[in-house]
Amino acid sequence: ASGDETAALGRLDGMDDTQIHAEIEQLEEEERKLRHEEATAADAGLPDVIEKDRARLEQIRVRLAQLWDLQRQRTALKNAGGDPDDAQLRDAGTVEGYLG
Repeated sequence: ASGDETAALGRLDGMDDTQIHAEIEQLEEEERKLRHEEATAADAGLPDVIEKDRARLEQIRVRLAQLWDLQRQRTALKNAGGDPDDAQLRDAGTVEGYLG
Protein backbone atom coordinates (compact mmCIF):
# COMPACT_ATOMS: atom_id res chain seq x y z
CA ALA A 1 0.00 0.00 0.00
CA SER A 2 1.20 3.48 -0.78
CA GLY A 3 1.61 6.02 1.99
CA ASP A 4 -1.60 7.77 0.94
CA GLU A 5 -3.49 4.49 0.83
CA THR A 6 -2.15 3.47 4.24
CA ALA A 7 -3.16 6.83 5.69
CA ALA A 8 -6.63 6.48 4.20
CA LEU A 9 -6.99 2.99 5.62
CA GLY A 10 -5.95 4.21 9.05
CA ARG A 11 -8.73 6.79 9.01
CA LEU A 12 -11.30 4.01 9.16
CA ASP A 13 -10.23 2.82 12.60
CA GLY A 14 -13.16 3.45 14.87
CA MET A 15 -15.50 4.75 12.15
CA ASP A 16 -19.14 4.06 12.81
CA ASP A 17 -21.92 3.58 10.27
CA THR A 18 -22.72 7.30 10.19
CA GLN A 19 -19.11 8.22 9.44
CA ILE A 20 -18.82 5.54 6.77
CA HIS A 21 -22.00 6.78 5.09
CA ALA A 22 -20.77 10.38 5.29
CA GLU A 23 -17.55 9.44 3.48
CA ILE A 24 -19.53 7.49 0.88
CA GLU A 25 -21.75 10.51 0.26
CA GLN A 26 -18.74 12.85 0.00
CA LEU A 27 -17.03 10.53 -2.50
CA GLU A 28 -20.20 10.13 -4.55
CA GLU A 29 -20.57 13.92 -4.72
CA GLU A 30 -16.93 14.26 -5.80
CA GLU A 31 -17.52 11.58 -8.42
CA ARG A 32 -20.51 13.48 -9.84
CA LYS A 33 -18.48 16.70 -10.03
CA LEU A 34 -15.55 14.96 -11.71
CA ARG A 35 -17.82 13.29 -14.28
CA HIS A 36 -19.32 16.69 -15.10
CA GLU A 37 -15.84 18.23 -15.32
CA GLU A 38 -14.70 15.34 -17.51
CA ALA A 39 -17.61 15.91 -19.92
CA THR A 40 -16.89 19.65 -20.04
CA ALA A 41 -13.18 18.98 -20.65
CA ALA A 42 -14.02 16.52 -23.43
CA ASP A 43 -16.19 19.15 -25.13
CA ALA A 44 -13.36 21.69 -24.76
CA GLY A 45 -10.68 19.27 -25.99
CA LEU A 46 -8.66 19.19 -22.75
CA PRO A 47 -7.14 15.68 -22.55
CA ASP A 48 -4.94 16.52 -19.53
CA VAL A 49 -7.98 17.30 -17.42
CA ILE A 50 -9.70 14.14 -18.61
CA GLU A 51 -6.70 11.96 -17.67
CA LYS A 52 -6.37 13.59 -14.24
CA ASP A 53 -10.09 13.13 -13.60
CA ARG A 54 -10.00 9.51 -14.76
CA ALA A 55 -7.20 8.72 -12.33
CA ARG A 56 -9.13 10.27 -9.44
CA LEU A 57 -12.35 8.57 -10.53
CA GLU A 58 -10.56 5.22 -10.37
CA GLN A 59 -9.38 5.98 -6.83
CA ILE A 60 -12.93 6.93 -5.87
CA ARG A 61 -14.34 3.77 -7.45
CA VAL A 62 -12.03 1.56 -5.40
CA ARG A 63 -12.54 3.53 -2.18
CA LEU A 64 -16.31 3.34 -2.57
CA ALA A 65 -16.09 -0.41 -3.11
CA GLN A 66 -14.03 -0.69 0.08
CA LEU A 67 -16.48 1.39 2.08
CA TRP A 68 -19.56 -0.44 0.82
CA ASP A 69 -17.85 -3.75 1.58
CA LEU A 70 -17.01 -2.55 5.09
CA GLN A 71 -20.60 -1.44 5.61
CA ARG A 72 -21.90 -4.84 4.46
CA GLN A 73 -19.52 -6.57 6.87
CA ARG A 74 -20.70 -4.34 9.74
CA THR A 75 -24.35 -5.08 8.94
CA ALA A 76 -23.72 -8.83 8.72
CA LEU A 77 -21.89 -8.81 12.06
CA LYS A 78 -24.72 -6.86 13.72
CA ASN A 79 -27.34 -9.20 12.25
CA ALA A 80 -25.40 -12.20 13.56
CA GLY A 81 -25.15 -10.70 17.05
CA GLY A 82 -21.48 -9.79 16.62
CA ASP A 83 -19.58 -6.57 17.12
CA PRO A 84 -19.71 -4.41 13.97
CA ASP A 85 -16.39 -2.87 15.01
CA ASP A 86 -14.78 -6.24 14.21
CA ALA A 87 -15.34 -5.53 10.50
CA GLN A 88 -12.12 -4.85 8.65
CA LEU A 89 -11.44 -2.77 5.59
CA ARG A 90 -10.35 -5.06 2.79
CA ASP A 91 -7.46 -4.05 0.57
CA ALA A 92 -8.03 -2.60 -2.87
CA GLY A 93 -6.99 -5.81 -4.61
CA THR A 94 -9.65 -7.80 -2.79
CA VAL A 95 -12.53 -5.42 -3.46
CA GLU A 96 -11.43 -4.87 -7.05
CA GLY A 97 -11.94 -8.61 -7.49
CA TYR A 98 -15.58 -8.04 -6.54
CA LEU A 99 -15.90 -5.29 -9.13
CA GLY A 100 -15.04 -7.66 -11.96
